[in-house]
Amino acid sequence: MRRPNEILGASAPDRAVKADPARLPFEFNVPEAANLAERAPEEADRIEAARRLGDGASKIVLPLSDYRGVAIRLLPGATETEDRVAVVLSHTAPAQEVILYLADDDFDVIAEWRLWATTLGLPLLMEGLDGRTIAAEDRLGEVEVSRPRPRRRHSLLSGRRPRFLTRRRTGKLPLVPFVHQGEREIIASE
Repeated sequence: MRRPNEILGASAPDRAVKADPARLPFEFNVPEAANLAERAPEEADRIEAARRLGDGASKIVLPLSDYRGVAIRLLPGATETEDRVAVVLSHTAPAQEVILYLADDDFDVIAEWRLWATTLGLPLLMEGLDGRTIAAEDRLGEVEVSRPRPRRRHSLLSGRRPRFLTRRRTGKLPLVPFVHQGEREIIASE
């Protein structure tokens, strides 16, 4: 069963423009935000963006795999108090980006950023003021990459393990083997 779209908008300038990822599909209706899609994720695997070009409208459908990830972006205002923070569905083409969360303060930005990345299955990105995007987590495809675990010698418990147990040497046989004859057995009595 398909739910009707929810129209979202800021009722007051100090409130956040927020879409709920648990309630898809949804629509944005915020005219002052740049590159804000009028229609955001309808399905889990694609993005539909309806844009007005003059008198006509165009509809662009992009697969979710075309997007680089979910990024945090600072939108500078004329003064420091007018700065805004946005959670953006980042794309290589700036016209295809979708703003998912827009707020005047940074109270819930990290939570929204992680929520959208988890919901859409995309990596977390951070965007600097110069426009460069860096990954917040190191990933190799779907696998999260981290530093390798330390080996036994450098581990935290290495002080408890005697050093002679970590050495592995092969034994050497003497050239002339030792032969014990005529001696009393210690283990087996006669």
